[in-house]
Amino acid sequence: MKKITYILLLSFIFSQNEVCFEIEENPNMNNQALNCFSKYVNVLDCFEVYAESSVSDAKVLHVASVIAELLDNNEDGIVDDQNLFLELQAREALMPVFSSFSSPCMDNFEDYYNGDGVSAALWRNEIDPNNPGHWGDDATVEEVLHTINHVGHVSLYPEYFDITPNSSVMSDAMDIARGGQFITMPSQYPEEAWYHYDDWTCDYECMAIEYLYWCIVSHMGILNDTQTCLGIDNEWELCTPELFESTDIMMFDLITDPQHMIPQSAPDGNYCPFTGILGDVNSDMVIDVLDIISTVNIVLGHDSFNYAADMNTDGIINILDIIFIVNIILATQ
Repeated sequence: MKKITYILLLSFIFSQNEVCFEIEENPNMNNQALNCFSKYVNVLDCFEVYAESSVSDAKVLHVASVIAELLDNNEDGIVDDQNLFLELQAREALMPVFSSFSSPCMDNFEDYYNGDGVSAALWRNEIDPNNPGHWGDDATVEEVLHTINHVGHVSLYPEYFDITPNSSVMSDAMDIARGGQFITMPSQYPEEAWYHYDDWTCDYECMAIEYLYWCIVSHMGILNDTQTCLGIDNEWELCTPELFESTDIMMFDLITDPQHMIPQSAPDGNYCPFTGILGDVNSDMVIDVLDIISTVNIVLGHDSFNYAADMNTDGIINILDIIFIVNIILATQ
């Protein structure tokens, strides 16, 4: 089957996202649950994206990028947690992207899908590559996290992330956050609660998955603006990283524990891992004074950003990176 390739740079009116993935034709047209999708992306060999033809390439690649950034948070091209990689791969994790809630494709998928790799879905109008994860604009980060957490972390690390009552560190933390253990939604949450989800269709396990999402994105800083804080206050009060850290101490300690490798940095919609040599800014396979000159030109704004010059991988090229390169050269003298 002929591959349709859309690769690398997608330019938008207000921003430019760099995404190093390929959109291919659906490789599973014989699968009744998947044959209504025409676009497909394999993300890091453990998470698949299937989208309808009406979903733009930019939005499909945005979904793929967010998945990759959350799984490979240091963007070295490798999933950070290899146990998570194997779990998602074994359970065939996937994100279906539909044209709308009333799409016949969605009905078809619900009728025939019988796997255990799906925990959420996305619709075309709730994906915004210009505002990654921003509440009210882009639901991609939320739905991808739901899938990674539910399909991966819950089964991998049940002592910490199981979603049934009295089963894990997270379930105990959620009971505190809600002001008590409520198997079903109470008519009114206690005054001391900071997590008060009010969807009657969401049971205790559903509440736990939503809770984990709120904790992760609060810590990332995605919710940290006045409009978002006001918009989500009826459900979640800890909208800043500082407020989350000081209030929900159990969950802060849990998601920042390096053994669980929960993503710490917010996705920005760009994923194109650097595979060259740090310091070799001019790509001549030698780190020397020419690379210092190239880095200075980047700092001065004469040349564009180059991953090879970002020596401390902080996303900014400045005098600190120049010092790193100088020290490498001096060390080889």
